Amino acid sequence: MRTVDLFSGCGGLSLGLENAGFNVVAAYENWNVAIEVYQQNFNHPVFEFDLSDVESAVNHVNQFNPEIIVGGPPCQDFSSAGKRNENGTRGDLTLSYAKIIIGVMPRWFLMENVERINKTEIFEESKKLLEEAGYGFTEMVIDASKCSVPQKRKRMFLIGKLNAPKNFLRDKLIQGLSQNSMTIREYMGEHLDIENYYRHPRSYARRGIFSIDEPSPTIRGVNRPIPPNYTPHPGDATQVLDFVRPLTSLERSYIQTFPRTFNWNSLNKTTLEQIIGNAVPVNLATYVGNCIMAYE
Repeated sequence: MRTVDLFSGCGGLSLGLENAGFNVVAAYENWNVAIEVYQQNFNHPVFEFDLSDVESAVNHVNQFNPEIIVGGPPCQDFSSAGKRNENGTRGDLTLSYAKIIIGVMPRWFLMENVERINKTEIFEESKKLLEEAGYGFTEMVIDASKCSVPQKRKRMFLIGKLNAPKNFLRDKLIQGLSQNSMTIREYMGEHLDIENYYRHPRSYARRGIFSIDEPSPTIRGVNRPIPPNYTPHPGDATQVLDFVRPLTSLERSYIQTFPRTFNWNSLNKTTLEQIIGNAVPVNLATYVGNCIMAYE
């Protein structure tokens, strides 16, 4: 299936869909660092493009004649982390994404975003436009830890197909989910020298020490060392901190299910942490892609 990835980031969605048999022919991104990483790992072109310019984007994407447009418009304005502003610039990009789809009219589209986007007015407006254009869609929040990802990361997927009935893909998306969440030990335990690790909490009212015998909490764009005055939380996996450390950047990329062969382009640590935290887990994208292929 000929695929164009909008807001591609470093390529987690593209790679996962390629693993499911999609033919990704082009990608679009406006962050030069992400573009550099993408170029190091894919053979098809990635374009630096301001996708808020809907008319230009439609004209450019049309040359690739995609059967499916996929992407995750930047989600910071909808995120549970930090200040929320659904009417911010990034929120507007969700509407731009819908308008690009309508301008190109591929048979399929896939939108990925944070869980809480489904409570916003911009998301409802985007869905209305897509429905009026003739798309039927399935809207579903999926826990990545049930899709061979060792991470509790819930993401909202809106998957549309021209003239399809409502919720047409829901059964397939549910059928393949694992009953149990995947733990870090199950996925990569043999490569780790620790039993417990530090993940910086958003507030010290939350725990910061986690076990590899549970799925990771959501990989975020920050990764800090244990503060010297850290006070163990009652919910921490251990109260003994002697052998506890943060996960490395590469370990965090593995939890996002990027392969060990993925080239991160010698990024500085701060940028690397951000780009990894923003990515779509590769195996989650593969899972959703397999469901689309099974329906197709």
